[in-house]
Amino acid sequence: MWASTAKTEGADLQFRRGGEARGNLLKGRMSSPKPPVVTGIYRYPVKGLTPEPLAGTGLKPGQTLASDRRYAIENGPSGFDPGVPKWLPKPHFLMLMRDEWLAVLQTRFDDTSHVLTIRHNGAIAAQGDLETPEGRAAIEQFFASRYASQIKGPPKVLTSPGHSFSDVARKVVSIINLASVRAIESMVGHPVHPLRFRANLYVEGWPAWHEFDLLDARSRSVTPGSRWSSGLSAAPPSTSTPTLPSAIWLSRRRCSAASATAIAVSMPK
Repeated sequence: MWASTAKTEGADLQFRRGGEARGNLLKGRMSSPKPPVVTGIYRYPVKGLTPEPLAGTGLKPGQTLASDRRYAIENGPSGFDPGVPKWLPKPHFLMLMRDEWLAVLQTRFDDTSHVLTIRHNGAIAAQGDLETPEGRAAIEQFFASRYASQIKGPPKVLTSPGHSFSDVARKVVSIINLASVRAIESMVGHPVHPLRFRANLYVEGWPAWHEFDLLDARSRSVTPGSRWSSGLSAAPPSTSTPTLPSAIWLSRRRCSAASATAIAVSMPK
């Protein structure tokens, strides 16, 4: 499920792993008085690369989590113009859903230095400051030389101030109800790692599919489809195992009707 905070007056939201959210956009919209517990918070500084766990984070109105999908790696020319950034569909970029080989890389982005470090089998394979031409070139050269046969064209690190390379055009926060993940596991008879969904917030305390009860007159549709039907990664996190069993792929289509809503919600006043 995707949610977007509208630009309204009020304090920023605060999320902390293992607790309820302060100013929680989830709490006030539940039919049950018990709010969910946030069990995991993740950001993805570079689209398609390693998720980074956070102990806590703030969320400003109308924005993503800090540095979430701040960068993307172009998979051949896309026409993206950093001076006039426009949303582009994810196939234009390296992405784990298609490019399973990305799963063997371990990456880390440093907010202060803007340095992305790429490790393979524990050793540093590439490193570069993504805010400098030289640093971006170092990362591009790594993918161009090592994965030339697996990419469509010259890789290029893309960024534009304030732009997010999200799967949808609006700036959103993706939320996964872990009870719903367990329901999918029961349906397909196979474990499903929650990080396959590459969400920002993972929550416990809701019954399966309760997230769709958040829809009401104040909600607005973001896009048809959901991360479950359009963004489930083929490769498990940090493994070279390439794909999900075919039963899960088939069940993704069966589940899509139940998980085909993304919502935009307003900040609590």
